[in-house]
This record gives sequence, C-alpha cells and structure tokens, in this order.
Amino acid sequence: MITSIGRGQQEALLAAGYKTLIMDYGNVDSIAQMAGVVLSQAPEEFIVIGHSMSGRVALEVVRQAAERVTALILMDTDELPLAQESTRTARSCRAHNAGGAGKHDGMRAMDTGMVLPKHLQDQKLCDAILDMIERKTQEQFAHQQHALIHRPMPASALTCPTCSICGNQDTWSPLERHHDMAKLAPGAPPVFSIQNSGHLTTMEQPESVKDVILSRLNPPELPINPPMAPKNESSGSERVDSLSDDFAMITCNCV
Repeated sequence: MITSIGRGQQEALLAAGYKTLIMDYGNVDSIAQMAGVVLSQAPEEFIVIGHSMSGRVALEVVRQAAERVTALILMDTDELPLAQESTRTARSCRAHNAGGAGKHDGMRAMDTGMVLPKHLQDQKLCDAILDMIERKTQEQFAHQQHALIHRPMPASALTCPTCSICGNQDTWSPLERHHDMAKLAPGAPPVFSIQNSGHLTTMEQPESVKDVILSRLNPPELPINPPMAPKNESSGSERVDSLSDDFAMITCNCV
C-alpha cells in the first residue's frame, strides 16, 4: 500500500494487516517523475492513498499504470487552475521561511487556509506542522511548485474502486471538486466530508480519517456512513499524536 497519511492511520493499517510503504520523492520536479518513483518501488499490485499534491501523484500513477492499482483513496486534492497552485505553494514557502524566525510567524505566513482558524490556537499542532515544513529545503519547495504548475492531465477515467475524503471547510481543495473527481470513477463512489476540518484532515481529524480509510478497505467491520463527525475534537494532543514525519502535503512524501 502506498499512502500519504499520518502516523496513527499508518499504525491502524498495519494492525489491520496492510503493509505500508513510505516513499520520499527526493528532488524530482515533476508529477510524472514522482509517480515513476512510486512505481519503481511499489509491488506489482497495490492500493494508493494520496493527500493534496500526493493525490495528484496518485492520479498520475493510475494514468501510467492503471493495471497495477487495485484501489484509490484521494484526500483533499483537486485539479486547481495553475495560477491558484502557484499562489498556494508560495504560501507554504513563506511559512518555511518564517518558521526559522519563529513558529508564530510561520503559521501567520500560511494564512488560515491550511487549517481551520480555531486550530491555529492549538500550539502543539502548529509546532508539528512547522516542524514538518522545516524538514524540507527551499530547493525541494521550488521543485514541488514546478511539479504542480507543469503537471500532466490526469487520467480521463478511473477503473479501480475509488473514494474521496475532504475536510468540510477545506478552502484549498473544496468538497465540490471531490464530487467532480468522483465522476471519473465507476459506480458513483462516495465522497466523505470530514467535519470541523480544513485542508490538513489527517492532522486535524486523524481518527475520522482513519475510520473512513478502514471502512473502505474493510467494509464488513466498519460500515460506510458519510459525512464523518470528528472524534475528540477538543483534544489537540490527539491530533498531534497522529502526525507522520512523512506527511505528504508539504514534504512531498508519499506513504
């Protein structure tokens, strides 16, 4: 299984019997090359779970090798116009620069589009996000921006079982775009709305995301009932505990 998820979700998948593969894209500067990195290290058949930019990588993996992908889960991703992609990636770069001067300045540089405004008050969560950002270099951010702006067209149709997950208040990759992507897949696949979450669903509402993923992979155990309400909304520590060092949104890593 190739995924871009938090630590808590990865542990749940391992407990359910799934082998997960964490993959660093390195310094490649195109979505096609990132997909090539995935395909070069993946088993013959696998499930892809991709968040944000890694969602685009997942779509490119399907475009290049649909016969190898047995299921696809897309999270907080879309096909935004290129100008918006450039603006959004620039925000992350500003956060990277500001993070060196102070965590608070780094979060302000991201504006409020990455997480819900109220989650900006969760210092532990904000520190974890900025720590994640600071692990990557400016060169890697530039490569990410180039990859997003010059990305190829996605597959015109999806043939594998598919579902989408999106924060109900994600302003970077809005819910309606996930409904548009769902039209590419057979059987009207579900779109799960994660309540009280912005763009970083795996960090803001890790338990809800975990339950959706497991429900799609093990439907007899966990029935599908979208939209998903957040669990332990008041507990910032539980949000942070589910973080992965290889979270894909900023780091360009794909689990």
